[in-house]
Amino acid sequence: MPFRLGAPELIIILVIVIVLFGTSRISTIGRDLGAAIREFRKGMGGDEAKKKEEETPTKEQ
Repeated sequence: MPFRLGAPELIIILVIVIVLFGTSRISTIGRDLGAAIREFRKGMGGDEAKKKEEETPTKEQ
């Protein structure tokens, strides 16, 4: 039997998390998680942005 979460279950979990951590702590966790994901993607991408800039032809005048 697969484990499925519906809307009521997700709402109950959300309420429990808010009660346990509070809204200010949740926003801090979200902010930190977002920064970590950005840094991870930046690290995994390496110099892709620089490579793309070098590959795109520029107009010569």
